[in-house]
Amino acid sequence: MSLTPMDIHNVDFARSFRGYNTEEVDEFLERVAKDYENLVRENMELKEQIEQLKEKNQSYEKLEETMHNAMVVAQESAEEVKNNANREAEFVRKEAEKDAQRIIEDARYRASRILSEHEEIYKQVQIFKMRFRSFMESQLSALEMEDWMDPASSEEESQETYSE
Repeated sequence: MSLTPMDIHNVDFARSFRGYNTEEVDEFLERVAKDYENLVRENMELKEQIEQLKEKNQSYEKLEETMHNAMVVAQESAEEVKNNANREAEFVRKEAEKDAQRIIEDARYRASRILSEHEEIYKQVQIFKMRFRSFMESQLSALEMEDWMDPASSEEESQETYSE
């Protein structure tokens, strides 16, 4: 059991012959009781301060934990954003490669078609030249024949054509 200031103040010693001076003892006990009372009050105030500081410390620890969690979430979010950006970049790159491949294939097809058309036109030109040359040669042969200059043979041919 702990001693209180009232216990010190209310203590009563038995009196004896040649004992201590009661006034001095009472005065000393009064001083001890006041000091003890101050110490008890100060101790209680310090305990209250300790409790307040513990509560503050707990709130700071909670705040620290919250901030730590926020930093972890921020790092995870940043990592996720980075990963999403990388995936998007990879997707864009692949799409660009597909588009480039499609454009190249289309260009090759067009070039092939143009080359085929060119070859076909060249063949047609060669055929036309051969036919035209043949036509011109036949016309030249006809011109070189002298029958067409003879009016009598020409009349006979005309009459034969009409009589038929």
